[in-house]
Amino acid sequence: MKGILGRKIGMTQIFTEDGKALAVTVIEAGPCTVVQKKTEDKDGYTALQLGFMEKNKAESKFPKPLLGHFKRAGIKPVRFLKEVKFDDVDKYNVGDKITVEIFQPGEKVDVTGTSKGRGFAGYHKRWGFGGGRKSHGSDFHEGPGSIGACAFPGRVHKGKKMAGHYGNAQVTVKNLEIVDVIPEKNLILVKGAIPGYKGSFVVVKGK
Repeated sequence: MKGILGRKIGMTQIFTEDGKALAVTVIEAGPCTVVQKKTEDKDGYTALQLGFMEKNKAESKFPKPLLGHFKRAGIKPVRFLKEVKFDDVDKYNVGDKITVEIFQPGEKVDVTGTSKGRGFAGYHKRWGFGGGRKSHGSDFHEGPGSIGACAFPGRVHKGKKMAGHYGNAQVTVKNLEIVDVIPEKNLILVKGAIPGYKGSFVVVKGK
């Protein structure tokens, strides 16, 4: 297991050797700094805490515990801090840089991000309800249909698909193929779409 932090740049298309167009997402991944190392002996599992994108702010703007955490590691504060599981942590030390070169074209990765927030949404947009009849006089065009269960239990069950807050949740898209890796620009091109808006932070995990 391995991984890297990055941010979504946007989508584009590239052409394969046989002339087919592929829709790809461009991710600016790394370089990430190793802030902390988790080991089997001390923590019970192996992982690396990675930092991405230095944050140029006055020290007084940071919470003191977080600032002390960065100072102990001897690195500058970062904007995105996340722990990623690594199988082999022995070859990494605090302060080392992890780049896109840990991935190769053709590998499968899982990408985790925060989906776009769409605010309060109705049944149709949130759950894809088809709606009722469109005939005159039906009085059931955009309604949700039955939501109760008669006298027993006399309430609406938890988890019922209804209108409510939509989006702004952690989403993981699995088994995406890496189409290309561009080390000199710290870019990874992934086939298909990933969650989040342009510029949002993502975690790319390999297997």
